[in-house]
Amino acid sequence: MTSLYLECNAGISGDMTVAALLDLGADEKLLRNVLSSIPAEGFMVEISRVKKGGIDCCDFCVVLDHEHENHDHDMEYLHGHEHFHACSEDVGHGHIHLHSEDVVHSHTHSHSEDVVHSHTHSHSENVEHGHSHSENAEHTHSHQEEAHHHAHHHEHRGIAEITKIIEQTQMTENARSLALKIFQILAKAEAKAHATDINQVHFHEVGAIDSIVDIIAVAVCIDNMGIRNVIVPKLCEGTGTVRCQHGILPIPVPATANIMETYHLAVEIMDVQGEFVTPTGAAIVAALRTSDQLPKQFIIQKTGLGAGKRTYERPSILRAVLIEEKHSDNTDENVNTNKYKNKDTFVGDISEEGFIFKLETNIDDCSGEVLGYTMERLFEAGARDVHYFPVYMKKNRPGWQLNVICEEEKIAQLEQIIFEETTTIGIRRIRVERSILRRNVEEVQTPYGDALVKICHLGDETKIYPEYESVVKICKEYKLPYQEIYDKVRDSYKTTH
Repeated sequence: MTSLYLECNAGISGDMTVAALLDLGADEKLLRNVLSSIPAEGFMVEISRVKKGGIDCCDFCVVLDHEHENHDHDMEYLHGHEHFHACSEDVGHGHIHLHSEDVVHSHTHSHSEDVVHSHTHSHSENVEHGHSHSENAEHTHSHQEEAHHHAHHHEHRGIAEITKIIEQTQMTENARSLALKIFQILAKAEAKAHATDINQVHFHEVGAIDSIVDIIAVAVCIDNMGIRNVIVPKLCEGTGTVRCQHGILPIPVPATANIMETYHLAVEIMDVQGEFVTPTGAAIVAALRTSDQLPKQFIIQKTGLGAGKRTYERPSILRAVLIEEKHSDNTDENVNTNKYKNKDTFVGDISEEGFIFKLETNIDDCSGEVLGYTMERLFEAGARDVHYFPVYMKKNRPGWQLNVICEEEKIAQLEQIIFEETTTIGIRRIRVERSILRRNVEEVQTPYGDALVKICHLGDETKIYPEYESVVKICKEYKLPYQEIYDKVRDSYKTTH
């Protein structure tokens, strides 16, 4: 089984995640098409190659206009004028910064899209900036700012405004659902930090257009690559303080800390000053992670490296790795309990797929509505099957038994949902062997349009099962009974095979 492993040894942010996924093989053209449909202004996207610590990485940059600039990557703004650093590691962008009063900043950027930008800024602190890009276009800007260069207009968006932006963006429903999930996690964390209702939260950094673009881009890339399993063993975070719209806050900032707490994210605090895990990065991990354990053995299929913008002692690189679990044939466990693991078929031509898990819990104080919503969330999170049925419990109390069938890597995420949504205080895990028929899904042409059918094989016998969604779609379109269309789809497959 293929999984995505996110190695967050230098933290994680939204732009780092997008860059790593693009480097891993996400469709850049598709992503650009989606981002161009976002109903918001004030930004453009640059994708290039840079070097961090001498290592070649992909860089995903949301370039904001003057009105929307939030200086999220401005080290002087984040840490104050006393922050001196020489960024010799950023060879691809070639930055050298020396920050103090009345200093000259020079930045040289090399981008793969051949765009040329030149910017001249006049500041009240007599700071000059010069930028050189390569992109077949020239832009010249000059403007006067007051006091400090970070005194720009900031847009504050609530969860309703952000939801509307995501709903109007042209992307798949799966990508849209993931983007909304990430923002829900952020909204709850911010609401907890400010002791207010989720609908009353007005985001600053998170509501900025660059964060919205980052989150939509992550959702699109994950969906495009068909990633279902994500392993994140730990997050590495720094120490000290960081400046944001609420003032100077300790690291991790409250929203990030709340996400770490709520989703039980393992954290390692490094002896390095700086914010390595942003609220957006933490929310992405909380939304994507299905396991915190790497397989004992695995094969690396492909690696992607995403560059961060902030410059600390440790190069800001996020490594994303596609891995496939490797099963050893020499252990006693495999000999005794997994004897069919490396075989395609056995008696009856039934294929065997090893082990699967059942999560089981008894509940006597939940309503049907709660269980119905819990079932929806479990299916959305990747459960193979979910069902519940009435039981009689201790002291003859009527209740429900909830059963969830899932793969091992989904256990942590699905148990989290059960604990969040129901009143249970304990869940039983049952590891079971299983056998399934060999099957595949095919598309068949019918008089009413194309439909999908599941083909199962048992020896020489073939079983044909039209897919429910395809049948229902035709029924609604032509106002015909379900059984009639079901039979016609099955007959159409038989006549063409």
